[in-house]
Amino acid sequence: MQPSGLVPLLEETRVSNHLFSLIRSRMPEAGKPFLTLADGSGFDYGAVLAWSGRYANALRGYGVETGDRVVVQVEKSPQAVFLYLACLRAGAVFVPLNTAYTKAELDYFVGDAEPRLLVCAPEKADELGEIGTRLGAAVATLGSLGDGSLTEVAKAAPESFDEVTRGEDDLAALLYTSGTTGRSKGAMLTHGNLASNALTLADYWRFSQTDVLLHALPIFHTHGLFVAINTTLMAGSSLIFLPRFDAAEVLRHLPGATCMMGVPTFYVRLLQQAGLTAETTAHMRLFVSGSAPLLSETHEQWKARTGHAILERYGMTETNMITSNPYDGARVAGAVGMPLPGISLRIVQPETGEALPQGEIGMIEVKGPNVFKGYWRMPEKTKAEFRTDGFFITGDLGKIDDRGYVHIVGRGKDLVITGGYNVYPKEVETEIDGIPGVFESAVIGVPHADFGEGVTAIVVRKPGSTVEERTILQTLEGRLAKFKQPKRVLFVDELPRNTMGKVQKNVLQTTYRDLYARG
Repeated sequence: MQPSGLVPLLEETRVSNHLFSLIRSRMPEAGKPFLTLADGSGFDYGAVLAWSGRYANALRGYGVETGDRVVVQVEKSPQAVFLYLACLRAGAVFVPLNTAYTKAELDYFVGDAEPRLLVCAPEKADELGEIGTRLGAAVATLGSLGDGSLTEVAKAAPESFDEVTRGEDDLAALLYTSGTTGRSKGAMLTHGNLASNALTLADYWRFSQTDVLLHALPIFHTHGLFVAINTTLMAGSSLIFLPRFDAAEVLRHLPGATCMMGVPTFYVRLLQQAGLTAETTAHMRLFVSGSAPLLSETHEQWKARTGHAILERYGMTETNMITSNPYDGARVAGAVGMPLPGISLRIVQPETGEALPQGEIGMIEVKGPNVFKGYWRMPEKTKAEFRTDGFFITGDLGKIDDRGYVHIVGRGKDLVITGGYNVYPKEVETEIDGIPGVFESAVIGVPHADFGEGVTAIVVRKPGSTVEERTILQTLEGRLAKFKQPKRVLFVDELPRNTMGKVQKNVLQTTYRDLYARG
């Protein structure tokens, strides 16, 4: 069913493809609250214009021009949101990085993005400043309390700033995502990609100026930044802006909210809180889950406990949101709903691209204004991921049932999604294989009630080696971001292989599928 108001909204994106200009045209009055912090302080929509203008002028002071990349690795704060909006206004390309990335990982991202400016936390200025200086970027700092050199420059800058003209195909953001081989790839997201998706979600999920979204997500990836914040801004809604997810804190602030977006881990942990009842959630309008598979058990427990059916949706870094369970109508446990308006989705035979009959499992391919422009400085990789008719090959395997609901059944790529974060197994395996005493390893995702999937390493020791789980985990601590580190390391005499010698990870996943099951 097509939501009311959809056609005018999509036509609006053709009138103004500059994301911030579109947001600005839909903003409520200056005094309307935009963002409220845990202590009750906050910023109104007037501050959104003022501070994003100040930061945009500050960017100019650091030499940032139209098209330049701004790499940002900072803790969550209102000022980090204003910096994102400032990049849009200045025509710069916003490049947010996970705060868990190590110095070695950051070295790769900065070298690949070649930013004009690297913004980091004040406490990391010395460590990360060396990377920026060596790779030719200016360095500024931004703290979780809004402190830092960038804010000091912004405080002295004018509030007014005229948006740089940007078209729908101009880059707004560069988000790094795991791939099937090699290092992370930069997904190029345009003003048109982000504007179209935000408008569609605001309409499809019925967001309005009366809504207050409880925001406990990180803001360095698609979910917390584009789905939550862009949709809020496009609707003129408000945010309760928590620094991180804490189940007790979320319950404390829930009475002031009407909506919440989260990953499955949020809902699993909230179900462990005695204060979660039908009465304490009666005022809520919408609970959304994404970034990792939501177990049917969690969906059913939540509905039984609160009376609300969680709305699960499906998206990717490269595409923003693709499908959603309906706002009105059945929200099917284990399904991710139907394609959003304006987006085409098909199931095909992976090798040939031939369309498959309804109900058969195949590769999910999508096409629409939400789909990214391509991979940063990887034209051959970009070409390989698109069909000649413009459909993007997601790498996810799925099917469409007889009611039109999409079901994700697996991934052609060996990606592990844990707590909403993507982990590419080869990167972890390479680190483990370099540890003395390890002959080889295979990293898989195993069902985990809290995280969707738990990163799990299956290791074969070298003859005579006595290397232990504890040694491997300790070695990985300084080499990989915490979310990439295995939750368990298990040892076997040999890895299962097919006749071609390829490790059969599906066999391992079956063998250890109950590893994290709660007894």
